[in-house]
Amino acid sequence: MGSSDEKPYALGTHDAELVRLGIQHRLWSASAFKIWERAGIRAGQTVLDIGCGPGYTSLDLAGLVGPQGRVVAIDVSGRFIEHLKQRQRANGDTTIDARVGDVQQLDLDEESVDAAYQRWVVCFVKDPEAVIRGVARALRPGAAFAIQDYVNYEGVLVGPRSDAFQRFMRVVAETWNGQGGDTTIGLRLPTLLAKYGLVPVEISPLQRVARPGSQLWNWPTIFIETYAPKLVEEGRLTASEHEALIRDWSARTDDPSAFFCTPPMVEIIAVKR
Repeated sequence: MGSSDEKPYALGTHDAELVRLGIQHRLWSASAFKIWERAGIRAGQTVLDIGCGPGYTSLDLAGLVGPQGRVVAIDVSGRFIEHLKQRQRANGDTTIDARVGDVQQLDLDEESVDAAYQRWVVCFVKDPEAVIRGVARALRPGAAFAIQDYVNYEGVLVGPRSDAFQRFMRVVAETWNGQGGDTTIGLRLPTLLAKYGLVPVEISPLQRVARPGSQLWNWPTIFIETYAPKLVEEGRLTASEHEALIRDWSARTDDPSAFFCTPPMVEIIAVKR
């Protein structure tokens, strides 16, 4: 289910995507908390959550900054922001300032934010430099921008090798890039950050390995289930390619020797001069 007036998000804003994003957040929350700690995010701060989606991350950040802090959560999807506001009302939360807005056109007071965070957002936008420029303006001197994003999305691997799976991932990357995204955005980010006075103090790899039956194995499983049919509908993936993908992934799910390497990512912490 979606809304015709929604600005496009590559994976959609329907119910299945809301569920998938919730599962994805839980699977990657440990990595998020670690980078937040290294970036110095703490109680009492004002933190900017860029491209917050349905707000799973925003709610975690609100718990970190506490009642004396503030989370400014911005996403282009009105449906996602409404979902976050509903969660806020249910939880009695007043810490999060949830806003519908384009992160490429941030309109925040200059030097009003103590930290900023984004995960898998600038890889989708047409103008990542505009996002960075807006964040740099909003950050106070000495504040950190914590980033987790793809450096080589097509570098994802499954063993035993599956040509059908690799074909699927190539089509996904081609689709996102064709919509203005950049599935290797991590390669450009340190230079873009430095251009706007955000000095990268940490650049480190982020990649994990999943085995069948593990929680992380569900990440690609659900992605295949929700996104592959959409690619077939759009004519980007043939029915036979889809069938081969489902068959191969099912075989690896039943194979105790199989494993999956997540797409290579990069973690960056950049501090405003």
